Amino acid sequence: MNNNRLQKLPGFFYLIIVLIFLYLPIALLIILSFNDSAVMAFPLRGFTLHWYQQLMGAGELWKATRNSLFVASVSALLSTILGAMAAVAIVRYRFPGRDALLATSSIPLVMPSIVLGAGLLVFFRSLLGMELSLGLITASHVLINIPACMLIVMARLAGFSKNLEEAAMDLGATPWQTLLRVTLPISLPALLAAFLVAFTTSFDEYAMTTLITGTETTLPVYLYSQLRFPRKLPVVLALGSIIIVGTGIVIVAAEWLRRLGATADKNSTMEANR
Repeated sequence: MNNNRLQKLPGFFYLIIVLIFLYLPIALLIILSFNDSAVMAFPLRGFTLHWYQQLMGAGELWKATRNSLFVASVSALLSTILGAMAAVAIVRYRFPGRDALLATSSIPLVMPSIVLGAGLLVFFRSLLGMELSLGLITASHVLINIPACMLIVMARLAGFSKNLEEAAMDLGATPWQTLLRVTLPISLPALLAAFLVAFTTSFDEYAMTTLITGTETTLPVYLYSQLRFPRKLPVVLALGSIIIVGTGIVIVAAEWLRRLGATADKNSTMEANR
């Protein structure tokens, strides 16, 4: 028993080090957002909510926040719809170019965002002559979010028994009715998880967005521009703390939905096998 505990100690210490490395900077950011001083350093001068109160009167900041919420919501919705359609086609059907579609659709996952942003800037401005706007930012975010949404839904479709769809069609349902009444309801947790992941990715995207931003900017780009002014840093930290907490809630919700879908799939498979 003691030998087993000794063998687990290196892994335990490694886990602790990783957690400290990942989450200590985030914890420090949240703590400093309550510091009663414009100088973000230890020791703290005192506890204050002054920087959070200043957020209420920051008009440009809230405008950038609304822009980010709009872009994230629309791009996440479109990415989820298009990604789900591609996932159903790839998992349930065999067609020419299927493997090529699966391979090429994963390129945005591995390509640096700054490279994509430069390419999209040349495409939109030089080739199409379009003005940079929130619409182009939204379209660009759809491009980078579709692969992630597609993979999440594909994992869900591959996980539940195809017998359920076949049973529905044996009872007289058309392929479209089977899709709407069987496949999509069972895949709903994955669809919601894909939406939340796409929303978070779009809301936090900076590298690509900064290259294709016009007169209306998003929140990450606005926050980075404010870091040039030391007096505005505490307000940025306050908003950053709120975003960190909100993002954490979204990620936890996405993981909960994924596990809910896996549990439902296990139960449905057991019922189908009876």
